Amino acid sequence: MQNDLDPNGDAMKKLLEVSLGVVTSVGGFLETGSIATSAQAGAAYGFSLIWAVILGTGCLIFLVEMSGRFAIASHHTIADGIRDRFGSNFFILVIVVMSIVSIMVLAAEIGGVALALQFLTGWSFQWWALPVAFATWLLLWRGTFGTIEKGVSALGLIALSFVVAMFVMGPPWKEVAKGALPTLPDKDASHYAFIAVSILGATISNYLFFFYSAGAIEEKWDKSYFGINKITATFGMAFGGALSVAIIVLAAMVYPARGIENIESYEQIAMILTPALGTWGIYIFSLSLLITCFGAALELSLAQAYITAQGFGWNWSEDAKPKTNPAFSLVYTVAIVIAVIPIAAGLDPLQVTIFSMAITAMSLPLGVIPFLFLMNDETFVGDHTNGWIGNVVVLFIIGLAFTLAIVTVPLQIWGG
Repeated sequence: MQNDLDPNGDAMKKLLEVSLGVVTSVGGFLETGSIATSAQAGAAYGFSLIWAVILGTGCLIFLVEMSGRFAIASHHTIADGIRDRFGSNFFILVIVVMSIVSIMVLAAEIGGVALALQFLTGWSFQWWALPVAFATWLLLWRGTFGTIEKGVSALGLIALSFVVAMFVMGPPWKEVAKGALPTLPDKDASHYAFIAVSILGATISNYLFFFYSAGAIEEKWDKSYFGINKITATFGMAFGGALSVAIIVLAAMVYPARGIENIESYEQIAMILTPALGTWGIYIFSLSLLITCFGAALELSLAQAYITAQGFGWNWSEDAKPKTNPAFSLVYTVAIVIAVIPIAAGLDPLQVTIFSMAITAMSLPLGVIPFLFLMNDETFVGDHTNGWIGNVVVLFIIGLAFTLAIVTVPLQIWGG
C-alpha cells in the first residue's frame, strides 16, 4: 500500500538494495585475502601493483552485473544455469572444485576474525577459532539474508578508515597514479608476478557470482531491477576496489620507511593504520579485520550452501527456517566445521590466506567460462543477452583466467 501512496517508496527500496553490492564487495575485497595481498604489494613494490586491483575490479564489475542480470531475466541462479546448460557431469566438477577452494578461503576468513580478536584481547587466535566458527554458524542458523546483508554492509563501512588514513598520510598522488599502469618490476620479477596473481585471485573470486545471483533471487528482484543491478554491481565492487587501493598506498608509505619489504605476519599488517591514526589505529584495524572477515565467512558459507543446494535441486533460502531446508543448512554447517580445523590446530592464518588466494586464481576458468554461454542463451535471458562489448570482456576474462591458472603453481614455487 505504501508504494501506491508514495511512488518514491519503491525507488528508495531499490536504492537500498545497493547494500547487496556492498556486502558482496566486503566479502570479496576487504577481507583477509585482499588485506594480506595488498599489504604485501605495497610493502614490496610501492604503488606499482595498483593496476592489478583496478584490472580485477573492472573484470568483477562486469561479471557481477551479468550474474545479477541473469538472475533477474531467467529467475534462476548461476548455479541453476550451469547445471541446466552444461549438464550434471560438468556441474559436479564445478561444485567439487568450488567446495575445495571455498573451504580453504573460509578457513582463512575464520583465521582473520580470530587474529582480530587476538589483537584486541591478547589471547591466541587458536582459542578464538571455535567461538568464531560457532558465531558464524549461529547467525546463519538463526538469521535472515536481510539481516546479514544490511548488517555487514553497515558495519563494514568502518573499513573506510583505510581511505581516511591514506588522505591523512598525504601520498604523492602522481606516483600513485602511475601505479594504475602495468610496469616491469626492478627486482624479483617472480615474486612480483606471484603477488599480482594473488591480488587477482583475491578479487575475482568465483563464489562472489554465486552469492550475488542467489542474493538477487532471495531479494526477489524483478525486471524493474535491471538498472539497480548495474548501480549495485558498479558501486559495490568499486567500493571494495578503492579500499584495496588504499591499503596498497598505505603499505607503500608505512613499511619501506621502517625497513620492511616482506610481510611475514599479520602482526606487521596490524600496524598499518598507526602512523596516520595513532594508537587507535591498531584497534580500528582490528575491528575492520574482524567485521570484514566475519562478513566474508558468512558469505562463503552461504555461497557453498547455495551452489550445492541449487545444483542438486534441494530447498534453499537463508530466510527459511532450517527445518524447511535441512540439506541447505547441513552444507554450511559441515563447511564451517571443516574450515575451522586448521585454524584451531594453529596453522598460520597468513600462510593459509596466501595459499588460498593462489588456489582461487587456479579455479577461475570453471567460474567464468559459463558466462559466455549463459549470457548469450536467449532461452535463459531472452532479450537481455550480452552485447559485443560484454562478450569481448568475457573473452578477455576467460583468457586472463586461463593464464592465471597456468602460471599460479610455478609462481607459487618460485615467487611465493
